[in-house]
Amino acid sequence: QVQLAESGGGLVQAGGSLRLSCAASGRTFSNYAVGWFRQAPGKEREFVAAISWTGTTYYADSVKGRFTISGDNAKNTVYLQMNGLKLDDTAVYNCATGRVPGVTRSWLTSERSYAYWGQGTQVTVSS
Repeated sequence: QVQLAESGGGLVQAGGSLRLSCAASGRTFSNYAVGWFRQAPGKEREFVAAISWTGTTYYADSVKGRFTISGDNAKNTVYLQMNGLKLDDTAVYNCATGRVPGVTRSWLTSERSYAYWGQGTQVTVSS
């Protein structure tokens, strides 16, 4: 069993930056993929970024060039560095992990690929 805890959310002005953290307990991220998803009020949850166990990364078009996903194996933590934040980035951000069978984009961008989810952290971008 894996437990995930997100942190780092908060209120930031448009154009600002935040770094979200996803810490795992119960087991390490070794051989697991990690994804970040977000859900804005009144909208469905959407894919943001993911990193496979091989280190391959994928991003949603809406965040490409602004967000960076990375991992620290020693700390068993995955980060989502968010720069150039926009009002549309306001959402609850969840990290997820699991033994995703493949490393292609179709696998890592699908919510159904991930077995374990954190509770989420709120990101609010103000004008």
